[in-house]
Amino acid sequence: MSVTMVEDVVVSKNASRNIRKTVLSNGLLVLTEKMPHVRSVSMGAWVGSGSRDEAAEVNGISHFVEHMVFKGTTSRSAQQIAREVDTIGGNLDAFTGKETVCFNIKVLDENVAPALDVLSDLVLHPTFAPEDVEREKGVISEEIKMDEDNPDYLVHEVWTQNFWKGDALGRPILGTVKTVKSFDQQTLLNFYAGQFTPRNMVFSAAGNLEHDAFVAQVEKEFGSLAASGDSVPTKVAAPRATPHITLKRKKSLEQVQLCLGMPAPPVNDSRRYVVYLMNTMLGGGMSSRLFQTIREDRGLAYSIYSEMNPFRDTGSLCVYAGTSVDKTQEVLQLTLQELRRLKEETVSEVELKRAKDQLKSNMVIGLESSGSRMANLARQQMYFGRFFGVDEIMQEIEAVSTADVQVLAQELFRPEMMALTLLGNLGTMEIEREDLAC
Repeated sequence: MSVTMVEDVVVSKNASRNIRKTVLSNGLLVLTEKMPHVRSVSMGAWVGSGSRDEAAEVNGISHFVEHMVFKGTTSRSAQQIAREVDTIGGNLDAFTGKETVCFNIKVLDENVAPALDVLSDLVLHPTFAPEDVEREKGVISEEIKMDEDNPDYLVHEVWTQNFWKGDALGRPILGTVKTVKSFDQQTLLNFYAGQFTPRNMVFSAAGNLEHDAFVAQVEKEFGSLAASGDSVPTKVAAPRATPHITLKRKKSLEQVQLCLGMPAPPVNDSRRYVVYLMNTMLGGGMSSRLFQTIREDRGLAYSIYSEMNPFRDTGSLCVYAGTSVDKTQEVLQLTLQELRRLKEETVSEVELKRAKDQLKSNMVIGLESSGSRMANLARQQMYFGRFFGVDEIMQEIEAVSTADVQVLAQELFRPEMMALTLLGNLGTMEIEREDLAC
C-alpha cells in the first residue's frame, strides 16, 4: 500500500505544535505530534461514531464491541493480550462516547512497535467468539445495574433521555439490559464491519516519535484494512431539545439529586469560549457563583457544579446538585437566581479575568501529557478538521468580553427551554413550569 498524501500542518502563526498528518491510500488518517521532551508515546485508534449513531434496536452495541475486542483475536487470547501489554509496561484502555469509540495504549518510546502490534490486532481482528459474547452480556448487564444504583449517574441519565427524547443522543451509551441480551456474534460482526472502516477512523499518536517511521509502522499494521464507504455519521438535522420537568421518586435515597439544564452551542461553535467561560463562572470551580452561594455561604449541598456537554451539532449546559429534600426548593431557586444575574447584570472584569485564567490554566496543563495530546489531536481533526496552537486558544479566550457573556446568557437561560430532573424521596413535591422563571 502506498501513502497518498503527506501534509505538514502549521497550527498557528504564533506557536506551532509539531503536528504532521498522513492519509494512507485506504483512507486511514494518521496524525502525530512530536514531544521530544518526554519518554512516552500514546497512540489511539479512534472510530468516528458512537452510541448516537446506533439504531434503537442495537443501542449499546458500540460499547459492547469495545468490550469484546479485549476478549481475543484470531492470533491472541485475552490472557496473551494482557501478558504482552504488561511485559512492555503498557497502559491499554478503551472508552465509548456518544460520538466516538477509542482504543488506546501508552508505552515507553522504545516499545512503540510491539504496542502498535497489539493495538492493531485488537482493532482489526476481534473474533467475537459466541461463548465470550454470552459471558459479556452478563458483565455489561451488571455494569448497567451498577450505574443505575448510582444516584449521580442516574439523574444525569434520566435528564438526558428526556431532554433528547426520541433521538439517539438521548439513549444510554451502555444500552439497556434488553438490547444487550439480544446481541450475538453475527450482529456484532455486521456492526463492526460497517463502523470500523478506514474513512471512519483516525489513528493519532503523541510523544517521543518520528512521524515517517511511525506512519510506516501504522501502514504495515493497518494497510490491509480495505477501503470502504465514507465516514459513518451523516449530515442530518440537529436533534430538538425537549424542555421537561421530571420527578423520579425513589424512597431509598437519602438525598435529592437535581439536574437543571438547557440547550447550548455545539462543540465547533464560534462562541464556544464564551460558554466555557460562563460555565466556569457559574459552577466550574471553588470560586464559582453556585459553589460559593449554595455550599460555602449556606451549606445547602456538598456537591454542586455546572458542566458543558457539547456535541457535533448541538449541546447542553447542566447544573447538578445533591441536597436534602427540605432544601431542594431553595437550591433550585438559588440556582435560577444565579442564571438570572448572568442575564441581567454584566459580570465584572475581575470575575471574567479569574475565569479566563482558570480556563487557560486547565487547558494548558491538560495538554502536558502525551495521552492528552493524542486525544486532542484526534478530537480537533474530527470536529474541526484543523489544529489549534496554545497561543491561538489563549487569544480567543482573551477576546471574550463581559458583554459577550451577558448576550449568550440571555440567549440560553430561557425558562421555556429549561429541563429539570429531580430524583429522590420527593414526597408530595411538585414543580411547575412557572417555578423555573429566571
